[in-house]
Amino acid sequence: MSALRLTRTYHFSAGHRLASPALSDAENARVYGPCYRQHGHNYRVEVTLAGRLDPETGMAADLALLDAAVKRVILEPVDHHDLSGTVPALDGVITTGENLARAFWQWLEPALPPGSLTRVAVIETDNNAFEYRGETAR
Repeated sequence: MSALRLTRTYHFSAGHRLASPALSDAENARVYGPCYRQHGHNYRVEVTLAGRLDPETGMAADLALLDAAVKRVILEPVDHHDLSGTVPALDGVITTGENLARAFWQWLEPALPPGSLTRVAVIETDNNAFEYRGETAR
């Protein structure tokens, strides 16, 4: 039997400001535009797990375990915080959607069964979604 995939969606609200320490104020303003100013988003995070169907439960993943892990390692540290200033695990990270997806993967992967995490997506706006599938994905 092949592996099944399950995707759960979570929500959090947070502020941030895009700025690279390698750039001047003028360069940051040019590169990031309005996102160089402090602003916020109502983010969605999608987490996808893969697993074999358990014939006893009919499930491929333990939703309670997933929900608890996402709450503990992603939502509690970031919800209603300034991502570019008050989240220690993001110190030194430019809080683009790309970097958030990768950071959330790194935080979440050790909290889940080995090899089960296949995708983390950060949906920042209706127009901007960022997906990370681990270092070995193409």
